[in-house]
Amino acid sequence: MKRLPAAAALLAASICPPLFAAPPADTHAAAPASVQASGADAALGQRLRALGLEPQVDADGDYRLLFALDGGRQQVTYVRSHTERFGQLEIREIWSPAYQAKGDSLPGEIANRLLQDGQENILGAWVRQDGTAIYVTRVPADLAGASLSDAIEATTRAADAMEAQLTPGQDRF
Repeated sequence: MKRLPAAAALLAASICPPLFAAPPADTHAAAPASVQASGADAALGQRLRALGLEPQVDADGDYRLLFALDGGRQQVTYVRSHTERFGQLEIREIWSPAYQAKGDSLPGEIANRLLQDGQENILGAWVRQDGTAIYVTRVPADLAGASLSDAIEATTRAADAMEAQLTPGQDRF
């Protein structure tokens, strides 16, 4: 098994909650004041627009971004308005889909490829939502500027690269 470089381990430790921390005091805390009636976090929208992005709000109140990539490819990425708390940490997720199975489960060879890729990427991890493989990066909820831009780009590029590997010649997401 490959060992993570020290910098990657430090980065992971800085953005991932500890495994043996006390449970959060209140996991159902009230939504921040910046969350609009639509469910969209207005402050997040401002941070995305400050990066020169043109986010669209989806039905869940999350921000949808569509990126034009090399080779004429496109990739959709979502920055979730909803955040999760664990102790003192407030975490936001950045999602980008890469593969859609025919059913609710991923084929074994696809799941194993995603696990292998997870070892190679320094940010994010693969999750399965129904039959969709989604690359998810968890960041501090108040992340802004170049750091937010980097996290979005890493998520987008990781998902698009995997989509290109798993479904050659296709660009569904």
